[in-house]
Amino acid sequence: MQRPYDAVEPRVMDEDMLKLAVGEQGPQEEAGQLARQEGILFKDVVSLRLDFQNILRIDSLWRFENLRKLQLDNNIIEKIEGLEHLVHLVWLDLSFNNIEAIEGLDTLVNLEDLSLFNNRIAKIDSLDALVKLQVLSLGNNQIGNMRNIIYLRRFKDLRSLSLSGNPIAESEDYKMFICAYLPDLVYLDFRRIDDHTKELAGSKHQYSIDELEHRENLIQARRDDELARQVELEKHKAAFVEHLNGSFLFDSMYTEDVEGNKLAYLPGVGELLQGYKDKFVIICLNIFEYGLKQQEKRKLELDTFNECVKEAIQENQEQGRHRIAKFEEKHVLSLNAIREESDLTSIEVRIVECGEDITELFNALMTLEMRLVEQLEETINMFERNIMDLVALFLENVQSLMAQCRDLENHHHEKLLEISINTLEKILKGELDEDLPDDARALFVDKDTIVNAVGASHDIHLLKIDNREDELVTRTNSWCTHLVDTIHKDEITRNRRRVKEINQYIDHIQNELDNLECGDVID
Repeated sequence: MQRPYDAVEPRVMDEDMLKLAVGEQGPQEEAGQLARQEGILFKDVVSLRLDFQNILRIDSLWRFENLRKLQLDNNIIEKIEGLEHLVHLVWLDLSFNNIEAIEGLDTLVNLEDLSLFNNRIAKIDSLDALVKLQVLSLGNNQIGNMRNIIYLRRFKDLRSLSLSGNPIAESEDYKMFICAYLPDLVYLDFRRIDDHTKELAGSKHQYSIDELEHRENLIQARRDDELARQVELEKHKAAFVEHLNGSFLFDSMYTEDVEGNKLAYLPGVGELLQGYKDKFVIICLNIFEYGLKQQEKRKLELDTFNECVKEAIQENQEQGRHRIAKFEEKHVLSLNAIREESDLTSIEVRIVECGEDITELFNALMTLEMRLVEQLEETINMFERNIMDLVALFLENVQSLMAQCRDLENHHHEKLLEISINTLEKILKGELDEDLPDDARALFVDKDTIVNAVGASHDIHLLKIDNREDELVTRTNSWCTHLVDTIHKDEITRNRRRVKEINQYIDHIQNELDNLECGDVID
């Protein structure tokens, strides 16, 4: 039975409540005492129980970033919120609350088990992100439309569903409908669905299911096509030539060209415009195809570079491991000899020898690292020269092709101006046979007006071409600069990490020798 809202005193989900819950649910006895003394970090908690706390609002859970199981049942929560940071959550219990709508779960992509039993929910929706959902409990709510079941078909891993206690559960066709529309379901209202029931349900709703599957297949096909287009577009963007495999750039020149669209009605301009467009699109296609080829060359260059770096590092690491293995084999024998030695003078001599071996190892490892740094620096510099040459060649050829687009525009402008002036002369003499739209005829007041209109159209076209060229050049150069900078920074980071590893290892074995010298030997 749902607890009435006004029968309890709401409580705030604050730090004190969370600390108390974590402390009570954490390790007990000696381990628990130690945890309470040192403090338990919220980010280390993987399971949290906050049931029967009279909580009205979910809050302050953002620090439980690694939480996998959260129990919030038997509270007075009205809205699902404050869970966006719990991206590792697998199990969530919000049963016996006052929730009216499913929401606030968009980031919980790992959720497998969700209980919203005994709430006030009337519609099943807003669960799209829960692609791993296996168990869904929605019993004792206010769900009355059987179409809600169809929404659940998208959850391919859903195996257990509870809906008893909802208005839809009173329908005679309740079980048959669910078994037919959710054929992969194993448990309904906590009872296993037998194969015979599934067969009967499938037969009863065969026609409707076939129609639904047909629609779903069409929708999925459209989604697949859209995904394929997006993948292809990203490939084109990586080559900096997106939307150049057609008339997009040409069409964009006329999108905001009011005067040019008016002038298109002039006699002879339609044919002129079509010829201009055909040639312009061919140049764009040349840029597009060239861009994809150059992208493949840049990718090959980068892949080759990465492989060279990988091989150099692996070879260097193998030499380092071999050098350390030889040292450790000798070092263990040396330490054992020191422990067994009884003469103090001999002990001191052996300790000095061990120290010299450690220094020799340090020098050897650092020498290996410096060789690798020099080798990688040479490799990086060579790659930098090659990739910059490729980029420079690409941009040079693209700019040459863009210049051809401008030449076409200039030629079109001259022809359009010629046609416009001839049209003006015909209008002034009353010799124009063709009818022009009023807004187009309004341009032919005098020569200055028509020249300005043609010039404005020309300026817009050149600006569009210039902007597309500038964008391509800027993005390509930025990519190249960022790539080279990242490679240099990654190498600096790798070198610092390796030097730190060497120092830590040397410090460890030196401390081992020092402790032996101060402890075992003196005793």
